[in-house]
Amino acid sequence: MMFLSNFAYSFLASLGFAGIFNIRGKNLIYSSIGGSIGWLFYLLCKNNSFLPAISFFVGSFAVGIYSETMARILKTPVTTFVIIGIIPLVPGGGMYYTMQKCVEGKITESLNIGFETLSIAGSIALGVILVSSTTKIIYKLKLKAKEKKLNKTNNEDICL
Repeated sequence: MMFLSNFAYSFLASLGFAGIFNIRGKNLIYSSIGGSIGWLFYLLCKNNSFLPAISFFVGSFAVGIYSETMARILKTPVTTFVIIGIIPLVPGGGMYYTMQKCVEGKITESLNIGFETLSIAGSIALGVILVSSTTKIIYKLKLKAKEKKLNKTNNEDICL
């Protein structure tokens, strides 16, 4: 039951931001589902006692895979899905509490929370970049193989 309510809340949060970012049509729903998927993967890792940065990495990795897949299926830019997908994962609370502790003069606590927030933000970026880079490498390898096949066919036609 907890996962269902979290899915719904993260979907609604993503849907709100998708509206703000002026995403229309079927992309509105699909990008919001990406946010829910990322949040569910984060929760699965968090509930299995993973470190926070690793949990956020897995969530953003899932968002990256979903975004790359849906962008190909719907013939839409990947950023449409990635930006909305990571919205539930963004460590806004950590940024707020870092500043709050800094203003209160609790520098040590501020630095601790700030470092954790930065590591979470970095792991989110790393998860998305890893999927994006891998996808581009695979695409380029497929393109080279296709060109090689075409060149081989053309050379055989010339020899005959």
